[in-house]
Amino acid sequence: MVNSRFKGSKSIPTIYDVAAAAGVSIATVSRVLNAPEKVNENTRDIVFAAINQLGFVPKADARARALRDHHRIGVLTPFFTAPSFVQRLRGIATALKGTSYEVVIYSVDSTESVKSYLEILPVMHFLDGLIILSLPIADHLAERLVKYGLETVVVEYPHQNLSSVEIDNVRGGMLAAEYLLKKGYRHIGFVGDTVVPEFGIHPITQRLSGLRQGLANAGLELRPEDLLLVAYDMEATRYAALEFLKRPVRPEAIFSATDLQAVAVMRAARELGLRIPRDLAVLGFDDLDLADYVGLTTVRQHLDESGRVAAELLLARLADRSRSIQHIELTLEIVERETV
Repeated sequence: MVNSRFKGSKSIPTIYDVAAAAGVSIATVSRVLNAPEKVNENTRDIVFAAINQLGFVPKADARARALRDHHRIGVLTPFFTAPSFVQRLRGIATALKGTSYEVVIYSVDSTESVKSYLEILPVMHFLDGLIILSLPIADHLAERLVKYGLETVVVEYPHQNLSSVEIDNVRGGMLAAEYLLKKGYRHIGFVGDTVVPEFGIHPITQRLSGLRQGLANAGLELRPEDLLLVAYDMEATRYAALEFLKRPVRPEAIFSATDLQAVAVMRAARELGLRIPRDLAVLGFDDLDLADYVGLTTVRQHLDESGRVAAELLLARLADRSRSIQHIELTLEIVERETV
């Protein structure tokens, strides 16, 4: 519980005031601000309650002072090394090229780390703006970003109080179904990972839902035996696909919810002597650089463009904070190559 005797203080609050109000040591407050993962959640919540109550703003550290002539855009992202995120980051970098802004990447691996960053970054004033990639934002944390004036754009997971760049993943699955049906395929399978990470969203589930809807519109269904759910890993997918494709009655075409898993399916099919697309058609989703290299037909979601547009929205708000919040949906399209 925060010590109420500090409420309403007229002097500029210091770290000492925060420590006293929270009933913790100065060292604990410092750890909350600089290494929150080392402080238990209850203590961290008490310290942030004191910070919020007092209106405390930490002084910039030595590095920040040294960089005071530079501007920084933070990017909060899961799966930092995944190709789709690398391409989004490339789009962000392209938009910021030639500006005075440098990019600071914050990689998250748990719900706790997402919460910690969104509690700390707004009050530390190290950043001019923030881009959040594919992470759900609780209402109270979005309000915190707005309250402390940290301009933020979210990608793939829209919030009404923040500018966003998004795609319609359900529509993407329907587009896949419509395309494969138009090509004459009726026995269609699905490959993807539908295990939802605790700290992120899961567009794969939405793409699967869209595929089911698209098939249903044509009077067809996705049979349980034609659904291959496997971890988002190329080798694991290849191994599972080998068994999946050995069945005497297998799908004529497979929609893979990601390009990486589509490539793994292609590898397994060729190991079994299947010809693509004559014996098995394969359709991916994302349009990674890799897709073009291997000739994969895929649903393009303009990954680089999503990063570029997010950065441009952020720059526009930083230049004029009176600009309205914008929600931009990027179109999806089929890129035809050699696998369907």
